[in-house]
Amino acid sequence: MRAAKVPRAIVAGPYGHPFHPVAVTIPIGAWSSSLVFDLLGLAADDPRGFAQGSRWLIAIGLGGAVGASVLGLLDMSRIPKGTPARRTTLAHLVLNVTAMVLFSIGLVVRLLDLGRVPVVAFLLSAIAAAGLSVSGWLGGKLAYRWGVRVADENTQREGFETAA
Repeated sequence: MRAAKVPRAIVAGPYGHPFHPVAVTIPIGAWSSSLVFDLLGLAADDPRGFAQGSRWLIAIGLGGAVGASVLGLLDMSRIPKGTPARRTTLAHLVLNVTAMVLFSIGLVVRLLDLGRVPVVAFLLSAIAAAGLSVSGWLGGKLAYRWGVRVADENTQREGFETAA
């Protein structure tokens, strides 16, 4: 269990402070915002600006997801095989890769119709976002319940000791 708390490489973040949870805010924020732009574009008389904004946000999210994925794989490499944490990590990974594929397909659909928000592309994004919600819950379970890449209890205790 100690190995799952220690970074594989310094690029993954120092002990007790992994970079993966910070990096995921880029794709989550970009993709969530793209859904808002989609809804505005679907309701607008002239959807072109919203459609363009959504395309950019999806592309930014995909770029951020690649970086977050590398950091996540580094963290995953420290989790022992055959454990519930490893199985949960694999489910988290599959959901995230599926979301990346769905957003990528949706981006291609959008690039074929620049003047509006294609309903099919919006539905792909909505399905991907639902999967990301489940994936985020699993990621929280890994960190907050099982303490993957979280400092051990002795280190945590330092923050709650009072000065004598």
